[in-house]
Formats: sequence, structure tokens, C-alpha cells
Amino acid sequence: MGTCKNELLVNLVDQQLDHYDWIIVGGGLVGASIAYGLIQKKPHLRILVLDGEDTDHRASVGNFGLIWVQGKGFDFPAYAKWSLKGADLWPNFANQLSQTSHIDIAYERRGGLEFALNQRHLKALSEEMAAMSHHTQGDFQYTVLDRNAALDMQPGLGESVAGAIYSPQDGQVNPLYLLAALHKANQLLGVKYQPRCVVKRIEVLAQGFDADGFVAKKIVLCAGLDNERLGKQLGMHLPVNPVKGQMLITQRATPGTLKYASPQMRQTGDGTIQIGGSHEHSGLDDRSSLDVMQTIAQEAVAVLPELAQLQLVRSWGALRVMSPDGAPIYQRSQNHKGAFGVCCHSGVTLAAAHAGPLSSWLLDDSNEDYKLLIEAMNNDRFTV
Repeated sequence: MGTCKNELLVNLVDQQLDHYDWIIVGGGLVGASIAYGLIQKKPHLRILVLDGEDTDHRASVGNFGLIWVQGKGFDFPAYAKWSLKGADLWPNFANQLSQTSHIDIAYERRGGLEFALNQRHLKALSEEMAAMSHHTQGDFQYTVLDRNAALDMQPGLGESVAGAIYSPQDGQVNPLYLLAALHKANQLLGVKYQPRCVVKRIEVLAQGFDADGFVAKKIVLCAGLDNERLGKQLGMHLPVNPVKGQMLITQRATPGTLKYASPQMRQTGDGTIQIGGSHEHSGLDDRSSLDVMQTIAQEAVAVLPELAQLQLVRSWGALRVMSPDGAPIYQRSQNHKGAFGVCCHSGVTLAAAHAGPLSSWLLDDSNEDYKLLIEAMNNDRFTV
């Protein structure tokens, strides 16, 4: 971890504060999506993305790659609506991003299955989906599948699979290609990028903000787990905690082994099976561990026994950026106009929403419906 130095701006004085219009602190999926949205809407803006070290704890490089609506916000109506709207924005977003960046991000929306290994679990999932449908006035679409119906959609299920939930609104993407495409598009559109820049201090100036020597009129914190520390410097309460997820990659399997993505596993574009699903509170330890790897592998094999024939070729752990209730935090500083904080663990699912309506909100140009949704997810719901 090091600090960043801006040799070009060392001698800036207040009257030169318009060197950048926006600084985005954090170059992961959240920060890159917001930068992309801002520059798309206002091509004249001078935007700087300050990114950290390659060795930092990065949720973006460990992302599972799902664009997932099922279950998100079943107990938080605004988050349910936001997740669905975000997923619905993805087709146009993916097409535009691929055209701009010339990178195929392997986006597809064939729907997703969430498997239940007993009737009790299937009932609980059904109740969550019913709540989501209610929150979205029926716009969220899903089907509760018994075992036979689930077998029709995914042959070869294990004996313990009691059923599944299917939603046509879920999808998947290659998260590494997505991040690369966002950075490439931002570069082509004129966004400046400063790597290896771990911001230590943000100063509030008369007409803007100074982030370790980089100066702009407005600033957005998208620094993941570092948002809590940086937010305090701008009078924002941004409570986040690390939740580790471990993942496994198998050798290439026959195309179509997995017909649909699920939260437990998905088949990537090159044929490998990606297996995950763990949620561990282990501080900043992002190492993979044998016991958890065994557990998630056993759960995957219980769903689809033929996976037991595949060799594991890679494993890793990554830290999710989780708020106390798991939903995003979109915060406008009440003390310092022009400062914002964005905390989110659904950087893939909500990438299109962040590039679209959220960037409009940052520009004070969002429609009333989106404005109400976004501002319902501020930090007022937490007790400081």
C-alpha cells in the first residue's frame, strides 16, 4: 500500500481548482461504471479515476459474474426495484459498451436457476420471490419448479434437489472482460486514469476537493472497503465490512453441461465450471481454505453429480464489500457539496444502473422515480 503523488498538480492554487470536474476514488467495477456513465452523458467533463494497488483487496477481480435479480431486496423494496431495473438496462448497456471498447464481454441473459436441496429451502425461496414480485408490482418474473420441472430444465440433478426457482431476468457476463471493457472505453472517451494511487487524505477546499494532490470540483468515493475511512473525512457515514467468498474453477466441461447460471455455479464461455457460494466473516483474510473449498465442491456435486468427474484447476478467495443490510449505499455528503459515497457489492448486476440512472443522479439530472429509488438507499437507514 502506498500513497499517490501528482507531480503535475503539486503547485495548484485555489483558482486552478477546475483542473478536473470529477475525481472517482476507486477503479473497480463500481468506479469504472460511474466514470463511464458520466463521460457518456457529458463528453466535455474532465474526469480522473484514482485506482489502488494491484495487491489491494479487490472485489472486482474476484467477482462471480452473475447479473442476478433473484432474492435481492426481498426485504428492501427499493433494492428489489433497483436490482430489476439494473438487470433490464443491461442489454443496451452491454451492446453499447462492447461497441465502444471493441471487447466482447460475453454477456448473456438466458435466465437463472436457484436450486433448493430440500422442501423447506424451496418454500423459503418461494416466499422471497413472492415478496420481490410484490415490491416490483409484478415486474419481477419467476417460476417455482418442483423436482421434475427442474430436471426438465437441468438434466442430471442430484437426488437431493427438491426443486428450483427460475427467473428469465437473470444473466451472466465475464467480469474480467467487463472491467477491461469499462477501462478501455473510458480511456477512449477521455477519462484519465491514475493507477497505484491509494488515497490517504482528502481535503475540502473552497471550491472543491484535494485527494492527495489531485484536485477536482466534485468527488465520488468508490473505494470499496476503504470507503468507511475516506467517508469520515467528508462527513459521510459509510459502514462496510468484508465478507469473503471462495471460488473454484474446474477443467473445461462439455458445452451446455450447465444450462443456466445459478448462485452456486455457472459455466463460463470457455467451458470451465465456476463454483462458489461461500459467505465468511474472516476480516481481511482473502486466502482460500481447504475446508471451505471442500464444502462448496460437495454442495455443487449434490446439485449436479457429474461435476465430480471434473478436475479442479484453480481456486481463490475475494472480499465482498457489504453494508450492514447487504444493500447498496448511495450517499450525498450533507456537509460538503459535491462529495458522494457509493458502497455496493453487486458491481456486476448494477453496472448498467450505475452507468445509467446513478450517474444522472450524480449530475442532478435523474428522473423523479430513479431519484426516489436511489435516495431510499442512503445511510439514513443505519444508526450512527
